[in-house]
Amino acid sequence: MKPASSAQGLAERRRVVVRDGAAADPEPDVVTVEEPLEIRIDDEPVAVVMRTPGDDFDLVAGFLLTEAILPEPAALGTLSYCPSASPPNERNVVDVRLAEGVPFDGAGIKRNFYATSSCGVCGKASIDQVRLQARRDLADFEVAGATLHGLPDRLRTAQDQFERTGSLHAAGLFDPAGELLALREDVGRHNAVDKLVGHHVAAGRWPPPAAILMVSGRTSFEIVQKARLAGIGFIASVSGPSSLAVDLALEAGVTLTGFVRGRGFNVYANPGRLRL
Repeated sequence: MKPASSAQGLAERRRVVVRDGAAADPEPDVVTVEEPLEIRIDDEPVAVVMRTPGDDFDLVAGFLLTEAILPEPAALGTLSYCPSASPPNERNVVDVRLAEGVPFDGAGIKRNFYATSSCGVCGKASIDQVRLQARRDLADFEVAGATLHGLPDRLRTAQDQFERTGSLHAAGLFDPAGELLALREDVGRHNAVDKLVGHHVAAGRWPPPAAILMVSGRTSFEIVQKARLAGIGFIASVSGPSSLAVDLALEAGVTLTGFVRGRGFNVYANPGRLRL
């Protein structure tokens, strides 16, 4: 059964010129929506992300955990759109209240952004910071090679919005037997991962410990960072990883696979969770 996504309003119709052979005719086409989302904690601006509207609360919850702002899902209090946004645009501003007793350290949040950003400091410092920020041990489990082969098709089949626009990334969470647990889509691959993680965080829980994160496209340092801080120990992708993504996966104990296509794939880090 395909898990449902609550994403809505992901596409708009725009007039384009379509060239087909010698003909070039104007006609309407569907394009992915991209808009800014401002995240506030206790009314203080924390970040602005460019995203595809839909599953906004999941996006914010996942972002806060995978950027080490939340130490654990239980630290999240409430999420709400901000009707007092200026200029009025309440659907593009989300206000966060932390759980009772959880302190808010604005200066510390800025330090976390700098330390966990793949473009902020050198590779080794970024890797060390992710290792220090991780609060959850990774689970040991096994995934059969044949199971891994089937994940790209299952991910692609479940991408409802991609069928409309052809321009949305997807992140899916699968159990070790290859059953799809949840899927999210967004114009940004990292946003899709945050929405997927936040689906669990907003409900006050970690993602399942024995799970495979399958992403469309390449795997960057940021994707591995987000998986590790969410306690996900297995990443698969239809494309290849970056060098820093491989370095982080090796250091963090994350199984990293790429070019999962047809009957083949590459294993870049920690093959112990694979049964070949």
